Amino acid sequence: MDQVEKQTQVVQDVVKEPLIFRSQTYGKLDITQIPDKIQEFYDKTKHFERDFRIIIGTDSQNFNYTKMVSVIAIVCEGHGGIFFHRITKQPIIKDVRSKLHFETNESLTIASKLIDILEKTEYEELFINCSFTIHIDAGHSEKGKTKELIPELVGWIKACGYDCEVKPDSFVASSIADKISK
Repeated sequence: MDQVEKQTQVVQDVVKEPLIFRSQTYGKLDITQIPDKIQEFYDKTKHFERDFRIIIGTDSQNFNYTKMVSVIAIVCEGHGGIFFHRITKQPIIKDVRSKLHFETNESLTIASKLIDILEKTEYEELFINCSFTIHIDAGHSEKGKTKELIPELVGWIKACGYDCEVKPDSFVASSIADKISK
């Protein structure tokens, strides 16, 4: 099995396994439980009439495996937020392009599963009044290895119907997930 086949199998396995997240506030939660927590936060903050965003980002670090950290962050502009994170171990991914593609795919998979749940009637007001953004851990730095990958990653995410942010604005991937991944 070559590297691409291995990574494809890992992605397929990730999609099959339950998506378990952790929160310092709420503890261990399945992705199906997260919308209730988002709804609670929305209900507490909607009177501020500020932008309400659900942001998903993934970052990874290599050890003798690749530690992948995905984060779902919920932000009420100017009034704080909450987040949930998920840690998985993958066979080591050394190639930067493959790693960013894997991270982006993980974020898109989580976003899709979350939206499937939030489209239900009980979350209708929340769903209508929030935006969904994917943060990618890639930037325009001249010294960075990711600059050339930005157009294809942003195009992919936008083609899936999401807003997208890159460094320095992609704080969910480049700050929250990055800190947890170390």
